[in-house]
Amino acid sequence: MQAWMHHKPYRERYNFVPLNQISPDFQHAVISAEDGRFYLHHGFDWHELEIAAKDDMEGERTRGASTITQQLVKNLFFGTGGSFLRKGAEFTLVPVAELVLGKQRILELYLNIVEWGPGVYGADAACRTWYSTPAHNIGRDRAARLAAILPAPLRRRPERMNNYSTVILGRMRQVGW
Repeated sequence: MQAWMHHKPYRERYNFVPLNQISPDFQHAVISAEDGRFYLHHGFDWHELEIAAKDDMEGERTRGASTITQQLVKNLFFGTGGSFLRKGAEFTLVPVAELVLGKQRILELYLNIVEWGPGVYGADAACRTWYSTPAHNIGRDRAARLAAILPAPLRRRPERMNNYSTVILGRMRQVGW
């Protein structure tokens, strides 16, 4: 829609791949960037929500607190718009997704549907678009750069993500990845 409104060319790139065809470094980089406590919670990270609420009250909104599961549910069922109704529906679907799908399937689906640039959907398309390599070949540094664009994939470019990719690599080392 944005490409049409701004008269820009648009070509969708997408290739669903199983989780075992996505580099563990790439999986770890995305978890480190988007939801560091992914394997410790059941869909909602109450600790991160508390920090975000405190930041909001102090007028310092620096980051979101959505988990990978919340983002998956939002992307699959609700799109990018925000509303209290959507949040309510999301609140009921997230625990169901965790129960029915499990962590590995949630991660696989998320990595395959998330947007990595204009018309670039999924980890494999991202790796091929940005680095001309399939997702199973992506290394740590490039994986961290790709993970760093996720908060704003239409505005960010991996080659400019020096600072944030360094933070992500540090988080990965901190947990033994």
